[in-house]
Amino acid sequence: MGARALGIDLGERRIGVAVSDAEGRVATPITVIERSGSRNRDHQRISELVAEYEAGVVVVGLPLSLDGSAGPAAQAAEQEVGELEAALAVPVFTHDERFTTAIAERALAESGLSGKARRQRVDMVAASVILQSWLDASGSKGQR
Repeated sequence: MGARALGIDLGERRIGVAVSDAEGRVATPITVIERSGSRNRDHQRISELVAEYEAGVVVVGLPLSLDGSAGPAAQAAEQEVGELEAALAVPVFTHDERFTTAIAERALAESGLSGKARRQRVDMVAASVILQSWLDASGSKGQR
């Protein structure tokens, strides 16, 4: 692969961020960006992380409805993804994020973290679940 991938979990209050290893095999949670009230500022911070981690692609979780349709949350995410694409110099892909927050919550609960500690980490862990799923799916197709 040669370049890392950055995984993004867009939330109303926080943005979870994860990064892959250079080989594109393993996703690791790295940070949570508190929403600033300005998408431009938030997207600038993501751009800085793309540069810092030398990411060649960004993968954003798409909150599809359980039946796979794009409801209001997915439509709002797609609109922000369009804005993010304009702000970044790398390709931006979306990936189905159904159940990722639940998976992240369960993993953190099983690790023994308190409710407050879990809430502080769940977004970046969800981003790593999204990114890992995308890496696994992309690797099996032999493409990125």
